[in-house]
Amino acid sequence: MSQDITTETSDMLQHEADRFKDDYAAAQAEVGKMIVGQQRVVEATLTALFSGGNVLLEGVPGLGKTELVKAMSRVLDLEFRRIQFTPDLMPADIIGTSMMSSDEAGQYRFEFRPGPIFTQLLLADEINRASPKTQSALLETMQEASVTTGGTVHHLEQPFFVMATQNPIEQEGTYPLPEAQLDRFMFKVEVPFPNRSEINEVVSRTILKRPVELQKLLDSAQIMELRGVLDKVVVADPMRDYAVRLILSTHPDTEFASEDIKRFIRWGASPRAAQGLIRAARVRALSQGRVHVAFEDIRYFAIEVLQHRVLLNYDGQAENILIAELIADSLQQVAEEI
Repeated sequence: MSQDITTETSDMLQHEADRFKDDYAAAQAEVGKMIVGQQRVVEATLTALFSGGNVLLEGVPGLGKTELVKAMSRVLDLEFRRIQFTPDLMPADIIGTSMMSSDEAGQYRFEFRPGPIFTQLLLADEINRASPKTQSALLETMQEASVTTGGTVHHLEQPFFVMATQNPIEQEGTYPLPEAQLDRFMFKVEVPFPNRSEINEVVSRTILKRPVELQKLLDSAQIMELRGVLDKVVVADPMRDYAVRLILSTHPDTEFASEDIKRFIRWGASPRAAQGLIRAARVRALSQGRVHVAFEDIRYFAIEVLQHRVLLNYDGQAENILIAELIADSLQQVAEEI
């Protein structure tokens, strides 16, 4: 009897995995109709959204970052808003403010007017242009999906997803994101500049042809249902330990650190990075139709999970060491099982 129940449960989970695979592939393909190239960026962004994380995109202007969020909002039927971060932007401009109003009886009272953060897909454009005080207004929202103002906690509608952007070239007049806020982003994704054929395709799609009409494939309820499937994906002890050892390999004072890590890194990734590796691995496994996490799933988004959580020391900064390359070396050196 118990064997039949186990078989039935396994078959049901596999059915849910197959459905997740189909929905994920369909959403990725539909968003890809709007975004030329950038397959890795689209895949990482969808992975973060399905797993409840946030994404920091780093790239020069004009690479389609805003169009990516717009495309996701249409395909997934989610509300979308964009905030252009500037040095004079204040926290109240993001979260909202309390306004005094009067009712029909002439009684005055304070009424909260929600800001643009009350949405589902939020594009925080050029987030490093705002002051640290304004940047910190996003901290609670990104972690708890809530806003506290005037002693009242306002919960945001789920799914809630923040995609922030920053320009890696123009740094004058900017405020680099503090480590505490960087750690709130599940992924940091570098957006590559398109090649010749991709730029030709962008011009053809946007100027010489009709705009692409995207179909709505999912909605909020379906996305939350798919998120529930993630908790059922099996993460065996060796997989969990492998993720932990990858995190420890970014710390120069551990036995798992490479010589380059010990030489160039001041501080490694936080425990939140291990959580991000597992969450991303679960989405990756389901997107391949599997109900269990494999070593390759943990490695797949390791650079995106780790590169913004690792700090270079003075020598690393002086020699312009690329953190992504150090992480890639660690992925090759850390054994799958010990």
